[in-house]
Amino acid sequence: MGDDCKTGRQQARASRAATLVARLQAMQKQIGARNFAVLRLNGNGLPASRKLSCVLDNWGGEAEATAHELVSAYGDEMLAHLDASLLPLMWNGMGEHQAAETSDFARFTQRLPARILPYSGIALPVRLGAQGNGYIVFTGSYIDLTSEVIIDLHGRSCQIMMDLLAADERRMLPAESLSDREISCLQMAGDGYISEEIAEKMGLSVHTVNAYLGAATTKLDSVNRIQAIAKAIRLGYIS
Repeated sequence: MGDDCKTGRQQARASRAATLVARLQAMQKQIGARNFAVLRLNGNGLPASRKLSCVLDNWGGEAEATAHELVSAYGDEMLAHLDASLLPLMWNGMGEHQAAETSDFARFTQRLPARILPYSGIALPVRLGAQGNGYIVFTGSYIDLTSEVIIDLHGRSCQIMMDLLAADERRMLPAESLSDREISCLQMAGDGYISEEIAEKMGLSVHTVNAYLGAATTKLDSVNRIQAIAKAIRLGYIS
């Protein structure tokens, strides 16, 4: 019975994630973008502890590198902007035929300087409170948006972030709480240690460490270890 319940929960989570991805892909297709990403704000204390983490995307095998590239290029501006404004951010990619434009809504958007990114983009800020702040991002070669489309995308982005926040609240039932060992393994993984190093420091086998990390990833309704670490930080399990 316990395994059946666990399987049912996992299937429900997978279904919710698939639904969110489908909605984001529909928005992406609407504007002719190539990719989407959801960035959420972690840390609400000192400015140095605040950062944006990618929790959902369709960047494929280069997701970690692409997210790092984006946050390195514009993370500071995005964090400052999120505190001050809800106007969409737009930027042009480097190279030919890389542009993000809005002919009739320019004064209601904020333009970031073109930097090293090989793609253009729009980042729609969302503020829902301590755990629901961040951006829905769409990237591509050429993005040309009307005011009506931007307003529509912004509203749908807020709903996406609301649904992610609601999923966080549904997920962390008492039975789903992380164990001390799972938290310790996640903390060390978040500090940059690989499984072999964690195993050596904790006196465990690599198989056991991976099992703890896998269980934590499942409980946190994450698609991979990186997303699990980001969610554990956001939920206060690790720092």
